[in-house]
Amino acid sequence: MIGIDGIKRILPHRYPMLLVDRVDELTPAEGLVARKAVTANEPWYQDVPAGADAEQHAFPPVLLVESWCQAAGVLAAWDEPNPDVLAGRVMLFGGIADVEFGRPVLPGDVVEHRVRLVRALSDTVIFEGEALVDGEAVMRVGRVVMALRPAEELTGAAPAAPAVDATT
Repeated sequence: MIGIDGIKRILPHRYPMLLVDRVDELTPAEGLVARKAVTANEPWYQDVPAGADAEQHAFPPVLLVESWCQAAGVLAAWDEPNPDVLAGRVMLFGGIADVEFGRPVLPGDVVEHRVRLVRALSDTVIFEGEALVDGEAVMRVGRVVMALRPAEELTGAAPAAPAVDATT
C-alpha cells in the first residue's frame, strides 16, 4: 500500500487538486488499484445550498476523470518519480477516448480506480480501466494517453522569430 506521503513523492499535485488518497495495489508496467474518498468538505461543494438534492452533490465528472488520470500517473511515473514539474521528466496529458459514466459519485463514496497499462512506447504510455464504487462501475475509460517529457524541453525559451530584411 502507498499512502499519501508516497503519492506526493511521485506526483506534483497538491491540495486542492491531489485527488488520489491511497494506492492499494501496484504492479509496475501492468496496473494499479487506487482510492479516492469523496467528502462534502471538498472545495467544489462550498456553494451547494442547504437542502440541495443528490444531483447537486454529484462529484464533478471532470474531477472523477482527473482523479483516475492521477492514479494512472502514479503508475506511469512509478519507476522515475518526479514531484517537481520544473526538473526531470514532466507528465503531460495527451488525450482521452471512450469515457462512459454510470451513476453519480456522491459524498461518502470511496472510488476505486482500476488502471491497466495497455502499451508503453519509450516516453508515451496508454492506459485503460474503470472507476468503481462498491463494485459498481461509475466510469469506464477506453483510452488515456500520457507522455513523459524532459522538463528542459518544456521550459526553454521560444525560438527567435526569423529576421526580416526591410530592404526587400
